[in-house]
Amino acid sequence: MAYILNIHTATETALVSLADGPVVLGTLTNEETKQHAAFLHLAIDKLLKDRQIAIKELEAIGVSSGPGSYTGIRVGLAAAKGLCLALNIPMITYNSLELLAFSAMDFANDAEGLYCPMIDARRMEVYTALYTFNEEELKGPSAMILDEDSFSSVVRLGKVYFSGSGTNKFEKLIKNQNAIFTPGGISAGSIAKLSWKKFEEKDFQNLAYFSPLYIKEFYTI
Repeated sequence: MAYILNIHTATETALVSLADGPVVLGTLTNEETKQHAAFLHLAIDKLLKDRQIAIKELEAIGVSSGPGSYTGIRVGLAAAKGLCLALNIPMITYNSLELLAFSAMDFANDAEGLYCPMIDARRMEVYTALYTFNEEELKGPSAMILDEDSFSSVVRLGKVYFSGSGTNKFEKLIKNQNAIFTPGGISAGSIAKLSWKKFEEKDFQNLAYFSPLYIKEFYTI
């Protein structure tokens, strides 16, 4: 298949994984948000050495492009762009909400349900989106201030799977049995599947012109 290095540093937990196509070969995580920059390059080096894979064998770099921590997004993208330029390989990007939804789909495996990822943006605000099981984007990534009526029109119609760091405050607000809160966050397996899908489709980014998905200016965790 193809060796792909996947980088996610946009949220509270950083994740770096090495995959052979959709199969995860190794994963390292860091939960100290302010240490993502220090963690990243050491993690990449360890993953490659542990699997005895030379960096020149990589065929693509996948990286989360936001939303989330302004600093974390820049840390991941700077590393990914630098490696892609040095190795002359393509860069794959995915937004953090897309990754959360994809991970929830793996967990729930409900083709009839909708999937609503949420990333905490402080106070009662979250970054959120809404997807079908087939990855159709019903609501694009945006910032939202949560209240009792948030997503009420959607949960009335059927099951909605909420995931991510923003669900802690939303779970206290919504009272509907169709609102299901999935455990965990972004999984290495889901990242590998998504990056491999984009690799096969040649869904690559232009290194010179690609812009991160900040949604709002200067959000740092």
